[in-house]
Amino acid sequence: MASFRSDALARTAPLYDRVKRVIPPPEWATFAEDVEAILELKRKRNAVVLAHNYQTPEIFHGVADIVGDSLLLAREATKVDADIIVLAGVHFMAETAKLLNPEKTVLIPDLEAGCSLADSITAQDVRLMREHYPDAPVVAYVNTSTAVKAESDICCTSGNALAVVESLGTEHVIMLPDEYLARNVATQTKVKITAWKGHCEVHERFSADDVRALRESHPGITVLAHPECPPEVVDVADFSGSTAAMSNFVGRERPSRVVLLTECSMSDNVAVLHPDIEFIRPCNLCPHMKRITLKNIRHALEANAHEVTIDPGMVDRARRSVERMLAI
Repeated sequence: MASFRSDALARTAPLYDRVKRVIPPPEWATFAEDVEAILELKRKRNAVVLAHNYQTPEIFHGVADIVGDSLLLAREATKVDADIIVLAGVHFMAETAKLLNPEKTVLIPDLEAGCSLADSITAQDVRLMREHYPDAPVVAYVNTSTAVKAESDICCTSGNALAVVESLGTEHVIMLPDEYLARNVATQTKVKITAWKGHCEVHERFSADDVRALRESHPGITVLAHPECPPEVVDVADFSGSTAAMSNFVGRERPSRVVLLTECSMSDNVAVLHPDIEFIRPCNLCPHMKRITLKNIRHALEANAHEVTIDPGMVDRARRSVERMLAI
């Protein structure tokens, strides 16, 4: 076993060279065997791994074929030329990939990888909102279940929410389930937005006081905030945008010192690409994203675990909401 692990370390050395700034050598030694096994399983099974920006570096840079935010993963899922998609992310992402690839096998390595936003609203809640505001179209964040998407008119992500809201040509929309995302979008448009009171358990914990403390302890720092953060946090940040927008900002503006107010692994993954930039990391962990590991990605490919299925009665309506978003 020791010899096999040593061989795996040698064969994965080029991959480790990319992430050595954020993964210590002893830690990579525990990953190398699984990384090598996953790469071989992908070849044998004609499989791809789609990984969200919040996945840990050994997944994001080690075994993923496509990486990005929810919008990019949704778009790229429609272009995948593979028999099997392994979604290294949370359950709503795997459901979205299945909606867009009904003929493919979609696997999620851990069925318990959920989302506080998706759990905050049900299809019945959406129907009740429609009763109260019958003339307002419903914009559902992709961080929702298939059942909620099926009751909605169109989906959005944090990266395209403003464009989606303004594409509808109405004076009033219902936006759910993230209250803070809705309130942050509302500051950028004349469209009246009625929000649901769901919150992301990662982003809701950031405060304006956190930003002020960061500026005091790290003079000259550039603060980037995800739009799921409370509006008072976004107000005092230097920039707010989706995970893809934050990554692009760092690459474009090249701040000497930066903090990303979002999930912890995001900073590690962006830091790999920009070794000359100092990343300050007062981040919050997403317990759901962290349920995805190399070992359960490997198990998913070895045992076809866990295959994502969707109620046939919801498929067409939910897919329509996602496809309307992708068409914008």
